[in-house]
Amino acid sequence: MRRTLAGAIVAVAISGAWPIPAAQAQPMTAPIDNTLRSAVERGDVPGVVALVTDRNGVLYRGAFGVADVDTKRPMAADSMFRIASMTKAVTSVALMQLVEQGKLTIEDRVEKYLPEMAGLKVFETFDPATGAYKLRPASRPMTVRHALTHTSGLGYGFTSATLRDFKPKAGETYPFGGPLLFDPGEQWIYGTSTDVVGRLVETISGQKLEEYFRQHIFEPLKMTDTSYTVPQAEGARMVADQRRAGERMDGAIAVRSPQPSLAAANPSGGGGLASTVDDYGRFMRSLLNGGQLDGARILKPETVALMGQNAIGDVKVPALNSAMPISKDFTFITDGRDKWGLGFLITADQLPGKRSPGSLSWGGINNTFFWIDPARGLAGVIMMQYLPFADAKALATYDAFERAVYQATGGVGRH
Repeated sequence: MRRTLAGAIVAVAISGAWPIPAAQAQPMTAPIDNTLRSAVERGDVPGVVALVTDRNGVLYRGAFGVADVDTKRPMAADSMFRIASMTKAVTSVALMQLVEQGKLTIEDRVEKYLPEMAGLKVFETFDPATGAYKLRPASRPMTVRHALTHTSGLGYGFTSATLRDFKPKAGETYPFGGPLLFDPGEQWIYGTSTDVVGRLVETISGQKLEEYFRQHIFEPLKMTDTSYTVPQAEGARMVADQRRAGERMDGAIAVRSPQPSLAAANPSGGGGLASTVDDYGRFMRSLLNGGQLDGARILKPETVALMGQNAIGDVKVPALNSAMPISKDFTFITDGRDKWGLGFLITADQLPGKRSPGSLSWGGINNTFFWIDPARGLAGVIMMQYLPFADAKALATYDAFERAVYQATGGVGRH
């Protein structure tokens, strides 16, 4: 067991592999410890690591359960996770760095930098029974804003039955996964939009994402365990890639075989990074502090503020129904009320015991999640590692963790 104090507010507990005896437990961390430990003991999740930070530093860190359901390898506070779509927030920050430098604007047409995005096509009709489809030209070009906000018309196969079933005719190719589902700016759907953002970063900077992220985000923030390629020497720290058994992914959690490579097969702006709660905590803390951490600045305060504002106007963010077993329905979105900023979901409503309106959040398909609450100066990240995304027990663990955080901290960070 190890323990350090995070100022005068709460203790940092590294648990799970090193359980804290009840008599020694710090009373302000006990609600969080008990919540996560109970989720593991009930068998809701095999293992979990979580961290809470305010603007000044880490308030809580805990690890419980196992990192591999076959070997029973204990989860550790420095376990590494495939964070998948939590990559999207990093990619969005990278693009906004280039916006700050005047190398593009968010209202620019994407085709200005990516010529393959000119002349985009939109589904006019699609027959799910036969697969027959008719396309039409998009009524307006895709802009950088559309790509940053998932209003581009690009979806995923698991968020759109049309894209799931779509089979292009011989000789047809479509950038970033298929024709558009609607005209840019008309609706919101979760999809490959941030892959476009990543390609913009690479094209405008002249660097691959791995290199750009390392030089402009990870090294300044001392995020030493975040990359698309995990060093072989650190491979033993990776949490096993796991999934629920059965065609509907509703059975027991089992290790997938074979395991993914330590190097992301297709690094993109939309996913592929591996990280730890400590590293992602540093990323969140930099945003809580208006774009700087420990003397290193990655964004201007006004840029961070802009990223957290509604960037889609009257467009609604719907709670999507999943089209594939790898994900359950997006019930964590307040249907039609939440908004999207330049890279983040924005919470609309205040629920008792939870984050403030205006909080920023998202997650990754393996059930890793984060939120940043600027109003109260708190941020939390919780990492599990199994499919399906938005599994009911994973979401329940996430919800209980968040509630325990606000209970333990009194709902405010240190000032």
